[in-house]
Amino acid sequence: MDLRTTFRRFLSLLPAFILVAFIISCDAQTDDTAVTESNSPSTIESPDLNIPDEYKIGGFAVGTQAYTFNRFTVFEAIEKTAAAGGKVIELYPGQTLSPDNDIAFNHEVSDDIIDEVLAKLEEHNIRLVNFGVVGLPDEETSRAVFEFAEKLGVPSITSNPNTHEEMDFIEPLVQEFDIMMAIHNHPRPEDPDSDYMIWDPNHVADLLDGRDPRLGICADTGHWIRSGISPVEAIQISEGRVISLHLKDVDQQNRSGVDVIFGTGLGEVSAVLEELKRQNFAGHISVEYESNWYENVPEVAQNIGYIRGWAEGAGY
Repeated sequence: MDLRTTFRRFLSLLPAFILVAFIISCDAQTDDTAVTESNSPSTIESPDLNIPDEYKIGGFAVGTQAYTFNRFTVFEAIEKTAAAGGKVIELYPGQTLSPDNDIAFNHEVSDDIIDEVLAKLEEHNIRLVNFGVVGLPDEETSRAVFEFAEKLGVPSITSNPNTHEEMDFIEPLVQEFDIMMAIHNHPRPEDPDSDYMIWDPNHVADLLDGRDPRLGICADTGHWIRSGISPVEAIQISEGRVISLHLKDVDQQNRSGVDVIFGTGLGEVSAVLEELKRQNFAGHISVEYESNWYENVPEVAQNIGYIRGWAEGAGY
């Protein structure tokens, strides 16, 4: 083939070369845009409990729900949380105070008892961030609980209102005391005629729609799994309303599901953490481990370690 023929063939193919180069350039720009968008900060505003960084692990305020240690006392639950590497704790009503005092810790205890609990928390450098799950059945009881929460210094309480009527008397108290209230879900009832509906994140979203931003959810991921609901999808439905989590991993998608170590069950734990980061989550994670009741500190420590490891691996 002579030089003239080669040159003519090159000229005939030049438009195709130009077109391919243009397409590659466009694809690269699209990829760059996608990367930029995925790395750009989210504008979602989530409830902020204003927990200092010293109580955070991988950017999350991580500790336990004291119900994990319900075979023990409040004081022992605080000790075990510290032993497991937790930084924060959520206390619940009815737990025995200490090995030396069998009074039940609830919103009716004296100021002296409150001071004892706060001193125990300070001793172990554990921050109290929530109280619940506590019933708010009427306005009078609800006010007493909010007054108690104010004395404790918690930024949030966790409860289980199921109707708009209940929300109507809770919302003004949230506004008056400037204390958040998170709706906690239990599993879907076995009785199809049950009026308990807050197992369904869509029902909860309806209860919260248009209300004060200090009203939100406490996402019990284990109970969602037991109800046949994806925790990630439920948190997405609850976008901007996630105050706290009872974070669990569960081995079965039914009411017989048992708590297991993070990452070994159906809990989508890594994806849940990623979704929380996307939503600028600024609440707290309570590891609630309802297995091996008398000797579960090592498992709780593993779960806390999972969160730490995930955050480090994800670059947070």
